[in-house]
Amino acid sequence: MQLDDLYRRVIMDHYKNPRNRGTFGDEAVTVNLNNPTCGDRISLQLLIEDDKIIDAKYTGEGCSISMSSASMMTEAVKGRTYEEALDIATRFSALMKGEDVQFDEYEEIEALSGVNKFPARIKCATLAWNALRKGIGEDSSTN
Repeated sequence: MQLDDLYRRVIMDHYKNPRNRGTFGDEAVTVNLNNPTCGDRISLQLLIEDDKIIDAKYTGEGCSISMSSASMMTEAVKGRTYEEALDIATRFSALMKGEDVQFDEYEEIEALSGVNKFPARIKCATLAWNALRKGIGEDSSTN
C-alpha cells in the first residue's frame, strides 16, 4: 500500500468516525471559528484545569480535511499542558508549510502532510488548530 493511500484512509477514517465530536456544558472554554472561503465551521470546546487541557470536543461542518484535522487535534491535545499543546500546534503549522515534522505522540497527524501541496486546503486543515490557539489564549493569526 502506498503511503498516500494510507494517509487518505486515515483522513477518511477520522472524517467518517470522528473522535471527540460533541459538546460539554457551560464549564468549557468555547471557540467558534469559520473559514469564509469554503464555509467550514468549527465550535471547539476545551475543559481546562490548571493550564492543562483535560478534555476537548468539537462540532462543526466542513470538508473531510477540516473535520479530520479537528478529530486528530482533539485526540492529540487531550491531557496536555498549554505548552505541550502549543508545541504540537507549532509543529502542525510547520507541517502545513511543507517542513518534515514528526509527531511521535500522535502520528496520525502526519496523514495531513499532503495538504501543503494544495494551498487552498491549508486553511481547512488549520481551522481547528487556530481555534485551539485562541482557546488557550494564543494569537491564531500566527498560523
